[in-house]
Order: sequence, then structure tokens, then C-alpha cells
Amino acid sequence: MIERIEAPADGPATSSGRTQDRERRGAAEAVERELVMMFRRARNFSMTVASQVHPDLDPASYSLLLMVDDAGSLRGMDVADRTGLDKSTVSRQIATLVELDLLERVPDPDDGRARRIQLSASGRSRLAQVRKQRRKHMHGEFAHWSTTDLQDLSRLLAQLNRMF
Repeated sequence: MIERIEAPADGPATSSGRTQDRERRGAAEAVERELVMMFRRARNFSMTVASQVHPDLDPASYSLLLMVDDAGSLRGMDVADRTGLDKSTVSRQIATLVELDLLERVPDPDDGRARRIQLSASGRSRLAQVRKQRRKHMHGEFAHWSTTDLQDLSRLLAQLNRMF
């Protein structure tokens, strides 16, 4: 959202105010362009990383796998709630991940009738290996960044994530 700089109530906007407004609009448009590029590259990166975990793994299921890794065991309904996807879509993704031996179904300790999903031993191992490679790559890419720049990027990304 671009914040408008309003003219003072007693007269027209100053030349300086119009310049600031143009600069702000230009900066917001530059952020939008960079975000589009970042999302496009992230999508391509996810496809590459997903195939490293398993050749038949698609990026959406890779994302689900990461969610389970971060959260621990989950019920299918929890996954649907967290992703905003309908239960049937989540159920198909889970079934595929189980077939690929990346997830396993386990009894729900809170409800004997229900099942939870968690990473299988194979899924945990494959995901850990890919994450280790990804971290090594990222650390190399950030090697020439200052600690302050990394902290600023982290802070600004967190602020951006709160917007969505």
C-alpha cells in the first residue's frame, strides 16, 4: 500500500511534497517488481529442491513436508487449516507423501480413532540432507553481507510477512 503525502490544508502541495510522493511511489513499485522476481525464483527453487528430496515430489507437497517437519505430527485437518486448502486436496497430498515414504500415519495419542501424520525416517533423512545443502548454499551466498545487513533483511522480511 502506498502512503499518500497530503498537501497542507492551507494551500497546494509543494514541489518537495510532489517529489517525495513520486519517490515513494517509485520505491513501492520497485519493491513490487523485486517481490515478483523473488516469488518466481522461489517457485523455481522449490521445484529443484523438491526433486532433490524425491524425484516425484512436487513443490506444493514439498511445502507440506516442511510444515510437518516444523510442526511435528499433525492431523490432516490441522494441515488443511494451516494451508487454507480443502480437506480432499490435503488428503491427496498426504497420501502421495505416504506413498513416497516421506510421511507416515501414526495413532493420535489424544484420540484413539484419529491418525496423525509425521515425517517417516526416510522423509526426515532426505529432508535433513537437502536442508543442510540449502543452508550451506545460502551461507555462501550471504558470505559477503554484513551482519547488520542480514539482521535488517530478517527484520524487514518479518515485517513484510506480517502484512500477509
